Amino acid sequence: MTQLPPPSSAPAGWYSDPDGRPGSRYFDGRHWAPPTVFVPASTTLAPPAEPHPSLPLVAAIGALVILLGSLVGGRLLIDVLSRFDWPLLVYVGLLTTIGYGPSVAWCWYVSRRWGTRRLSADVGLRFRWSDAGWGPVIWIAALVVQIAVAALIIVFDVPLTSNTERVSDIDADRAYVIALGITAVVAAPLVEEMVFRGVVMRGLRARLGAVATIALQAAFFGAAHFDPVRGTGNIGLVMVLSAVGGAFGLGAYLLRRIGPTILAHAIFNGVVLIIVLTGANDRSDFELGSRPSGAATIAERAVVDQPHVAEPHRDQQPRSLVGLRYGFEGVVVDDSHVLERRPWRVSHDVAHDRFDAARGSLA
Repeated sequence: MTQLPPPSSAPAGWYSDPDGRPGSRYFDGRHWAPPTVFVPASTTLAPPAEPHPSLPLVAAIGALVILLGSLVGGRLLIDVLSRFDWPLLVYVGLLTTIGYGPSVAWCWYVSRRWGTRRLSADVGLRFRWSDAGWGPVIWIAALVVQIAVAALIIVFDVPLTSNTERVSDIDADRAYVIALGITAVVAAPLVEEMVFRGVVMRGLRARLGAVATIALQAAFFGAAHFDPVRGTGNIGLVMVLSAVGGAFGLGAYLLRRIGPTILAHAIFNGVVLIIVLTGANDRSDFELGSRPSGAATIAERAVVDQPHVAEPHRDQQPRSLVGLRYGFEGVVVDDSHVLERRPWRVSHDVAHDRFDAARGSLA
């Protein structure tokens, strides 16, 4: 039998790449296998996380100052203009323009001064098809924290007044309801998310950690709904809406954009508006809000009467009452009725009232 000659090359196996590339190549005894590029598993399963964007702190401070100025200026201007008894729709339009116009202009300026000159990128104003799922998820999270804070308000007897308590008292026409819906469900979510979860949160992120940023922007969001006419009832309202702002802020931080939070904000306000306008949250014939404890108390309520119902010997003239609420969802204007105060003796469950007030507040 003829024997084969001894092998003249290395046995088959893995060797260092003969071309000097990093890694190894397989040699079958005669030929080298093609180079193999090994990709780490972490890069094949998910792309690297997008960095959290930030803006200068001055951008956040400017956004808060301009928002505060527009709110105060709107209140002062509407007090002057209310004497003209213009149609209700005119007041809604003026309040929306005065309250939101300067903030939109500031966001535009921030994008060009400190950003990429693309507003969608600089404040996270981007939408994706997945927002149809993320928006409701963030809304549910906001409801959960809202209920939790409402429970604390009940336990610690914190005063709370809803910011929608007079909306359902208006004998509104169709034009007003449409304007109210556009303001609460479109304008408010869009502009407020651009300001708080866009400019303010990204400005704070430049100096603070994630937890502090989310908590502080939430506190600013709740405080922005303060209205002096609600008195101590602002305490509970600010607590509730700060918690809601925290849920929105967490969603914007994790997703790095505000498209889902705009949708969640719109759902939040839309549901509240439907409840208020349909009267679904009215359990009895008196105004929502915090009242003194006790089974039987005296509650004063503003009653709108026709002019001829007033006492004939009393010189009463029809007048306008304009009650400004943040977001302009609670504008009360009456051009043809006499307002008087009439005591009503009512029996109520304070805890249930406060829970209803928390549930019926617009963000």
